[in-house]
Amino acid sequence: MKPNARSRAAFTTFAKTPLAIALCVTSASALASPEAFSPSRSFAMGGTGVAIAHPAAAGASNPAMLASKNHEWSDDFGLILPSVNARFADEEETIDQIDDIQDAIDEFGDIQNVDQAEARRIAGDLRERLTAFDRDTVRINAAVGVAFAIPTESYSVGFFTNGNLQATVRGEFDAADEQLLRDIENNVVPAAGADLDTELQSRGRVLAAAVSEVGISIAKSIELANGNQLQVGVSPKYVQLRTFQYTEAVSGFEDDDFDSDENETDESGINLDIGAAYAFGDEKAWNAGVVVRNLIPMELDSAASRPQLGEEEYTLELNPMLTAGIAHSGDFHVLTAELDLTKKEGFGYADDTQWLAVGVELDAWRYAQLRFGARQNLASNDDNNGIEEDTQFTAGIGVSVFGARLDLGALVSDAEMGAALELGAAF
Repeated sequence: MKPNARSRAAFTTFAKTPLAIALCVTSASALASPEAFSPSRSFAMGGTGVAIAHPAAAGASNPAMLASKNHEWSDDFGLILPSVNARFADEEETIDQIDDIQDAIDEFGDIQNVDQAEARRIAGDLRERLTAFDRDTVRINAAVGVAFAIPTESYSVGFFTNGNLQATVRGEFDAADEQLLRDIENNVVPAAGADLDTELQSRGRVLAAAVSEVGISIAKSIELANGNQLQVGVSPKYVQLRTFQYTEAVSGFEDDDFDSDENETDESGINLDIGAAYAFGDEKAWNAGVVVRNLIPMELDSAASRPQLGEEEYTLELNPMLTAGIAHSGDFHVLTAELDLTKKEGFGYADDTQWLAVGVELDAWRYAQLRFGARQNLASNDDNNGIEEDTQFTAGIGVSVFGARLDLGALVSDAEMGAALELGAAF
């Protein structure tokens, strides 16, 4: 299995289903859902959006912001078509390791009856590769979304649909392989009699989870007795959960098999987001927002089709998430801070997450924007057995000409890199 082939297959599936399914692995029995879809502006501002989202992005951030009075220049119509982002973390080049191990197994098979000394050397090299492969992890996150919004003086209405995934590849070295390969290396077991294709038990463990949703947002702005504005919003939506679980000995690991019917489960149902935003201060420049996403808990058990290889059943959980934010907006700037008030359990070999984020946008007369952000994971720990989520930094630009928008974003941390792109319009 070549890494390029695996990547092409994964992203072909993404294009066909709007849910990119990549290779991943886990050992936890309860798994949280992938991180929620983030529009490109939010992506570039540290993942913030609860108190600053434009109307078209309100379905993904806070439905109350659909009726916000802070965006007079976009209060007639908003469109996102489309918004895409992806993040990739691979500390140990795990995908390349799988390909190299399979090449070494093939090389051993070709030489074992021809050159015993060389076969023993390859066995030693393979033992070292498998040892290094143990617990190495790669994670892929990807999302795509489409939305439009029609704010009005009475009720504001929007439509949104998006798909999100988080996927991890992880290696697992079997202790029996250590002894077998060492015996071949030391000529205790003749190289000519070994069949590594069937005897090696080290595994690639695969688990992928995806969440797609389609819904509408309805919001209204209410003027309070003190003259300030309160916006309230709700987003009823249809949600589908999917899991793909695949475990195979590393010698026979094939990317074409991970999305077969026996490895897939799915569940769907109706869910709800609710939010509020409160504008206050001089010229209503301050805005506070709060949102509860996925008010109705959902869960889905994965398929465990290979218990002989140590597979167990896992549970994908979609739990309510409460987030609050505050922002200050002016003619040429937006400053915002945001905090997750609930913790999201880590998916696969990822950290638990509870983000504290800040973002800034510098605006040049609505024609161009420069954005920066940072976020700190308050739930990060050293016991996640995988890729640590700690501090992330983001940046991006926006360009708007005659209402048409192009937004770009980038993310970097010690563990991962990411990028976002969005096309849209606002009037």
